Amino acid sequence: MRQRILGGTGISVSEYALGAMMFGKIGNPDHSDGVRIIHHALDAGINFVDTADGYSDGESEEIVGKALEGRRDDVVLATKVHFPMSDDPNHRGNSRRWIVREVESSLRRLRTDWIDLYQIHRPDASTDIDETLGALTDLVRAGKVRAVGSSTFPAEQIVEAQWVSERRGHVRFRSEQPPYSILARGIEAAVLPTAHKYGMGVLTWGPLATGWLSGRYSSAADVSSRGEGRVKGEAHRFDTSLPENAAKLAAVTELGKLAADAGLTLPHLAVGFVLSHPAVTSVIIGPRTMDQLESLLSGTGTVLSSDVLDRIDEIVPPGTDLNKADSYFTPPALRDPSLRRR
Repeated sequence: MRQRILGGTGISVSEYALGAMMFGKIGNPDHSDGVRIIHHALDAGINFVDTADGYSDGESEEIVGKALEGRRDDVVLATKVHFPMSDDPNHRGNSRRWIVREVESSLRRLRTDWIDLYQIHRPDASTDIDETLGALTDLVRAGKVRAVGSSTFPAEQIVEAQWVSERRGHVRFRSEQPPYSILARGIEAAVLPTAHKYGMGVLTWGPLATGWLSGRYSSAADVSSRGEGRVKGEAHRFDTSLPENAAKLAAVTELGKLAADAGLTLPHLAVGFVLSHPAVTSVIIGPRTMDQLESLLSGTGTVLSSDVLDRIDEIVPPGTDLNKADSYFTPPALRDPSLRRR
């Protein structure tokens, strides 16, 4: 497994990171199976594991903690904070009050004394970034956290965070974790260049575009049947009667042909595409089963030729999100009518 340096920290991480979102009640509820999958990934050369407090309400962190007992020193461990952990409005967000409390819960669930990369899972319009960075700085100085990062931040907020860190003497975000796939290339326009400018590592998630690039979807009926649970709650991402999702399905068909011509599976093409971008440090794979992990691991070392990359650009132009919903971030100014109406 090839390794790369994470955002100038000197920390060496595998170019595949194991994402743990699917471990726990929202994915694979079998803790023993989750531990086996993690161990297999580590044995295959992955040294980077990413989770979050909000994944299955902390259950994912618990499974990761079990798996890393006796192996903690050999693993770069990342987790995140932001999403609600209860109905209490103070048990969420990016406030100092919540961060300094919730990091202790993550440390307990992960059965560790330190977190290698502690990430802010989403921006929080109600909290000054100075407040957030100040709390993270204290955690680094206390030895509970080694480095800090952001996740799914737009380019302008990445820049603001870097400026605030410099002016206020805070630790700075060393990484950004955005969604990135052949079908969702919007971050190529500003997020990736901005992260690269500031020397940040980039850990991308969703390389298979929530299953669209898994090789299972070749028709509208496939999307409807295989993604039934998702369709009910996320029709805006899976309903193929919508033009943007019809465009995704058409692109998947062309990408499948391209992968076959290149002698690759569609998932290997998808992951290889993400790793081909010079700003990307590591791609997060999120298997739910051992078979899914082994299938993805069989594609390690895949390098796409310029001809293949050019053809991908023809199918989905650079900087294009075929469905804007797949950016997973809508600015508060667009979500909240009070911010645009008097």
